[in-house]
Amino acid sequence: MRARKSWRGGLPPFRQHSFSGRWDIVMGKRSEFERKERDFYPTPYEAVVPLLSQLPRPTRFAEPCAGDGALVDHLMAHGHVCARARDIDPRRCDIDKKDALTTLTGNIDFFITNPPWEWKILDPLIRFLSEQHPTWLLLNADVMHNKRMGPHMKKCSRVVSVGRVKWMPGSKNTGMENCAWMLFQAEPSTTTFIGR
Repeated sequence: MRARKSWRGGLPPFRQHSFSGRWDIVMGKRSEFERKERDFYPTPYEAVVPLLSQLPRPTRFAEPCAGDGALVDHLMAHGHVCARARDIDPRRCDIDKKDALTTLTGNIDFFITNPPWEWKILDPLIRFLSEQHPTWLLLNADVMHNKRMGPHMKKCSRVVSVGRVKWMPGSKNTGMENCAWMLFQAEPSTTTFIGR
């Protein structure tokens, strides 16, 4: 595959298939895997472990991009309470079909989610959620160094290193991007980094 530069405006990277000549959106900047529809990658347990020490027990949380509920299940197994699980395309009957960008949520300690990383979704999602409640997001760690993330990083109080995550169950390899949990809030904050 041949790489094509990303366009301005935050479009995801494209790669041209050598066998078909077709341009497709790919999962990461060093990856040849096509991106899954709606960025649906269930959260592996290993990605949740670094977050656990940062959450008071029990934490009452909402999962606005719940997908198949994997993150909800991992957190509940550690004594945390899921007040609401929602997704625009839920993969389980106990997850409400709601758009995270239009639904207000009350009576929780945090939003906790592994959101889509596509900028046109991520940018408004960070703003909308963190203005309601402190918001933990599992993100590509490099995103904190991007200029367009500057306004959001001024409101990021914690970054918890996760490292590389195995997004594809049964795969022998981890992903090629380092990940981190980032805690966003409504007010500007100094950022504390918690390493591995």
